[in-house]
Amino acid sequence: MIRAGLVSVTFRKLSPQEITDLVARSGLEGIEWGGDIHAPHGDLQRAREVRKMTLDKGLAVAAYGSYYHVGESEPALFQSVLESAVELGAPTIRVWAGKKGSADAPAEYRQAIVSESRRIAELAAGMNISISCEFHRKTLTDTNESAKKLLEEVARPNIRTYWQPPTGSPIEYCLEGLKAISPWLSNVHVHYWGATPSEQLPLAEGAGVWRRYLEAISSFGGNRYAMIEFVKGGTPEAFRQDAAALKSWVAERNDE
Repeated sequence: MIRAGLVSVTFRKLSPQEITDLVARSGLEGIEWGGDIHAPHGDLQRAREVRKMTLDKGLAVAAYGSYYHVGESEPALFQSVLESAVELGAPTIRVWAGKKGSADAPAEYRQAIVSESRRIAELAAGMNISISCEFHRKTLTDTNESAKKLLEEVARPNIRTYWQPPTGSPIEYCLEGLKAISPWLSNVHVHYWGATPSEQLPLAEGAGVWRRYLEAISSFGGNRYAMIEFVKGGTPEAFRQDAAALKSWVAERNDE
């Protein structure tokens, strides 16, 4: 089943209470809380407060969106990230697979990312939490091939990956990527952009492509969130419109 949600960093200027109110009124089901503003790494009191706000609104904590860059961040930082995720009740921690694109990463850099990914996966497994890589440029998940290779190399049962359509890529390439990483797919970041990330468009304008993506995602089985990340103009009204579109597409898939 696919559930609709929001990535909290969409509204960095809003408080957690304002975000939970907005999401609940929009009829979405879950929130990925960001580790930079809303639930900072290691601030366990804030994590507990945010968890309570979320649950009190009948929402779920879908994930903890950390800013831990595997192989680049200080390794000790992950303990703070993990502790915050536990207090939030997050089932998965989103991390970044380094800070180099696959074409610029020498073999030893890639191996360091693999080794560190295994380390944090084992720590998280002790808390029954999974690790999910951000599917993003300037990391080792910047291409379909590299992302799949990394997941195969790490080879840990609680290592997963997010997915989002690579900006400017043809729909067939995007669908190929979804299929390639489908055994490891956790959550999905949802947005509709033009040629660059700065060209944010109403999600409804992407109905044709997003219906195809969600159809593919639904065919994989399992449960995951499709979460809106960034909206045109960064306004609550734009989010409400995008939420209505996403809810309708998710309902189509879940009703089949």
